[in-house]
Amino acid sequence: MPKKTKAIKVTDKRAQKAWLKKVKPSVYEIEVKEPNKTILIVGEGQAEKLYFESFPVLTLTVEAIDLGGQSKLKLIEMTESIIANSKKKYDEVWCVFDMDIKQGEKELADFDNAIISGKAKGYNIAYSNDAFELWFYLHYNFTDQASHRKFYYKTLGDLWNCNYEKIGKSYEFCQNIYARLESDISASQEEAIKRADKLFKSQSHLDYHKQNPVTLVYELVKFLNENSRK
Repeated sequence: MPKKTKAIKVTDKRAQKAWLKKVKPSVYEIEVKEPNKTILIVGEGQAEKLYFESFPVLTLTVEAIDLGGQSKLKLIEMTESIIANSKKKYDEVWCVFDMDIKQGEKELADFDNAIISGKAKGYNIAYSNDAFELWFYLHYNFTDQASHRKFYYKTLGDLWNCNYEKIGKSYEFCQNIYARLESDISASQEEAIKRADKLFKSQSHLDYHKQNPVTLVYELVKFLNENSRK
């Protein structure tokens, strides 16, 4: 007796086989991830380099360079040379320096001219007067009194129970400054930003070398925070 057969529609056959089913368009959009920005930070000491490298940035690639002590105008010139000879494209450039220990007419002019020159080249200038350490000090206290850097060295040494003038520039110490400030309940980066902003706004009409105390490090810190792990 002939074997019974059953007619199957073509549509039925397609339904039986997963690979023949019509794929519905996804309702999810494909997220295109933007590449990280790359910023160049050029400073005149390892304290600056190691401090900024400690920020837990997520959406930035930070290249920090310590050029060592030299004239401020030379730092601007070397920054230009670094950019010209690099295969990388930097989205932002920051130059970080403070006033010279020796403050003769030549040094004061060099300070002002370096800021003017750097800005003309499109660089962000995070300058401090009298010293970079003013930024650390502002985590604890506000001051609008012009003070020599030795005042900040002494105060930070007392706060951190160390001889800052002796070890404050060492690699091991500088490597831990960011973590030290973050873990110290007496220190506040948020307050330091407010205090530094207040100092700058009250003196921004003055010549650069006459702004004292002042630090624009807070502007770079704000930028790094915007791209950091919360």
